Amino acid sequence: MQQLSINRGDSGWFSEQHLRLVYDQQSFEKYITEPFSKEALIRQIARKSDQFGKDARESLQKALQQQYAGHSTSPAVDHNLNSLTSDKTFTITTGHQLSLFTGPLYFVIKILHVIKMCEEMNADFPEYNFVPVYWMATEDHDFEEIQSCSIFNNKITWESEQKGPVGLFDLVGLDEVKAQLHELFKNNQEAEIHAVIDSLNGDNYAHAMRSLVNHLFGERGLLIVDGDDTILKASFAPIFHKELETGFSQEAVNQVTSELLEDGGKDQVMAREINLFYNEKGLRSRIQENENGLFAEGKGALDIESLLADPQKISPNVILRPLYQEFILPNLAYVGGGGEISYWLQLKGVFEAADVVYPLIQVRNSVVWIDRSTKNKLDKLEADPTAVFKDEDAWKKEYVKENAGDDLDMSGINTAFSRLEKELSDMILGIDPNKEQFLKAELARIEKQVDGMKDKAIKFSKGQHDQAMKAIEFVKSRINPNGGLQERSVNFFQFCNTGEVQSVIEQLYNGLHPFNGDLVFLVEND
Repeated sequence: MQQLSINRGDSGWFSEQHLRLVYDQQSFEKYITEPFSKEALIRQIARKSDQFGKDARESLQKALQQQYAGHSTSPAVDHNLNSLTSDKTFTITTGHQLSLFTGPLYFVIKILHVIKMCEEMNADFPEYNFVPVYWMATEDHDFEEIQSCSIFNNKITWESEQKGPVGLFDLVGLDEVKAQLHELFKNNQEAEIHAVIDSLNGDNYAHAMRSLVNHLFGERGLLIVDGDDTILKASFAPIFHKELETGFSQEAVNQVTSELLEDGGKDQVMAREINLFYNEKGLRSRIQENENGLFAEGKGALDIESLLADPQKISPNVILRPLYQEFILPNLAYVGGGGEISYWLQLKGVFEAADVVYPLIQVRNSVVWIDRSTKNKLDKLEADPTAVFKDEDAWKKEYVKENAGDDLDMSGINTAFSRLEKELSDMILGIDPNKEQFLKAELARIEKQVDGMKDKAIKFSKGQHDQAMKAIEFVKSRINPNGGLQERSVNFFQFCNTGEVQSVIEQLYNGLHPFNGDLVFLVEND
């Protein structure tokens, strides 16, 4: 497999803030601890060590041991679980919703990114143990966002009427989904993909996703954390209490956000008066306050004492979830997508108000996977992989102009129009200098007509290059499906068309460079 690294800015696919977060974190120095690097990770150890002590480590280990009960664990996972009580062990974390069958490609990219980063850090700094963590967003209730996946142009959807935190969903309807997935790989009945599909199983959806992710990445030592946990939330209860009583996080976010906007940044999230949900099976409802006290839609009146007596019923929203994560983990850095990391810029004030160490932040690797069929189309077009950066219509026009020979040489027309423009200007203005506005309007009308005829000529020529036009359409549909990034819609298992999985994971793993922010192209060979 061929690997290329290209500056993200050359693609035209990423926002200015995204590029600053990748290549120029120094420009956000007021809103972060320090720019991300290997050396910064080592410096972060001292900050985290001062705050994350023995009791916190033991609580975390106990909670995870309970979470992994009933799951088969690899020696690498056992080692990392056992190491959590050591003051030399630290985590690097990514997180995501419980996307159906991993959902879009970047789900897998995120996890492999932190795995590879930890392996590189362990090799360079063997006196420490760096552990990769996947934080499962089990309490998220946006089922519509995670109920589908797209493989081989097939949209597969888990139909369910269940509500509330998706991690607590029953698995009713998932057998039909798994049957559809098996059918897609029916020509490879003995391939490992079928065991992967069957691993999506458990007492509820959180258990099923842990089983699937552990099946895929357990051999690499990935620890999977479910924040919807009695032990972990009990340790965070003082912060819950502070938020319920004072709503401290809203003021902290708003102050930082106003400064961020003044400095040219963007606001990605909005803080509420209370940034907590009431959470139980079938219900996740915002905790709000009125003249009578606290309440949640669908639950009714609430009181602080009862809530804190059962803190698992409390769920942090997007504002407080990062704080909760960093409170319960010996974490050094959080790795996420550009949008995710953008909203972390708004949160440093929340961490300071809660006296919790703010982590280093990093935008994950972004990947374009060019499979064999796409590569063959590019070869026929005599185009290199970076041609995919072009707008489809512009690429088609460019191709036609380059391959139409003298028939589409517009230089003579352009020269003739320039001459006509000058002669008409000299004539009209020579007769009446006050006719300049009339002249400009008429010349613009004539130029528009000429441009229209040029476009028609290109269109006529496109018809003579029908195969090339279809090839361009094919490539763009593979790389920018529905006009977006491939990694945000196409499922990883689409690249496992033979049914082999771990070998494809290894190819993706080898292509990632967690300490290099460039866009990664992975090009399959013939």
